[in-house]
Amino acid sequence: MIKYLGSKRALLDILCDAIARVAPGGHVLDLFSGTSRVGHALKRRGHRVTANDHNAYAHALARCYVEADLDDVFDEATRLIAELNRIEGRPGYFTETFCVRARFFQPRNGARIDAIREAIAAMRLPPTLEAVLLVALMEAADRVDSTTGVQMAYLKEWAPRSFNDLELRMPDVLARGRGGACAARCTDALDAARTVEADVAYVDPPYNQHSYLGNYHIWESLVRWDKPEVYGVACKRVDVRERQSVFNSRPRSRVALQELLAAIRAPVILVSFSNEGYLSREEMEDMLRNVMDGRGTLETIEIDYKRYVGAQIGIHNPRGEKVGRVSHLRNKEHLYILSAPTAASGRDDAVVGCAAGR
Repeated sequence: MIKYLGSKRALLDILCDAIARVAPGGHVLDLFSGTSRVGHALKRRGHRVTANDHNAYAHALARCYVEADLDDVFDEATRLIAELNRIEGRPGYFTETFCVRARFFQPRNGARIDAIREAIAAMRLPPTLEAVLLVALMEAADRVDSTTGVQMAYLKEWAPRSFNDLELRMPDVLARGRGGACAARCTDALDAARTVEADVAYVDPPYNQHSYLGNYHIWESLVRWDKPEVYGVACKRVDVRERQSVFNSRPRSRVALQELLAAIRAPVILVSFSNEGYLSREEMEDMLRNVMDGRGTLETIEIDYKRYVGAQIGIHNPRGEKVGRVSHLRNKEHLYILSAPTAASGRDDAVVGCAAGR
């Protein structure tokens, strides 16, 4: 999958084990799906998953990795990916914006991205099949970019991988699981919480001022293919300034999270939150206890992990110049597991199982 700040790769086993114990084979609503790494892992384990995210690139990832079933798309997607890999480059919007004005990709790869994306648009495919091809292109571009993992800035010198040739590969689409058909939604998290009933709701909101849209604006433009006006050295979409999540605002995030948690229609809520976030562990635990008026069962698991590579090498400005020093190399992720009284019978086993897996 694509490089992603906030990816839950290190948490997958703990998350999946916790969910399997409190709702084996149950329906899981992932309210901030991002790369859909969590939804993909849960589908593999047999859960029915509804993945939701308001960004277009995340919705494409969810359609590919959660909603799509292998038997439905494999033959056609494999054929089309081979066809797309034979397309020669034709420079266009992508090359001019992200290879000339900015230096995220080598121009020869940018020209192929332009040509392949235009070809996908011209095919007018069913949405799920189109998403598989878009993810194949997104991941191919991610393998030849020149960043530290976010698109706030590009490297001053070309990354070695940027010299490689762009090559699309079939994404790891899963067969339909025993839990039944999965789904992908592209709505506000609060809307999804109010309208989707599930056995478990997984909440992994933004936890600081950094916008996922701002960090991954190139993928948003690649998926939307709306060729927007851009600004700044990083050539961000102009709507990055307007489409701001309330969860990226310190004064607004607490109220927004309280409203979201209260709206969830599931007896079990799992929340992931970093110790670098706006809310402390104590504040988050108090908020979750209030959701069920103190009647539910709340457990907290703490996971220590290495910070993403960009943080490890220091702070750089949009020109790739180092402007800050590394403050620390490791973070703590807190996984909060809140169960309603009717779902509390399996809670002790769930927590013991999770802690043993750390």
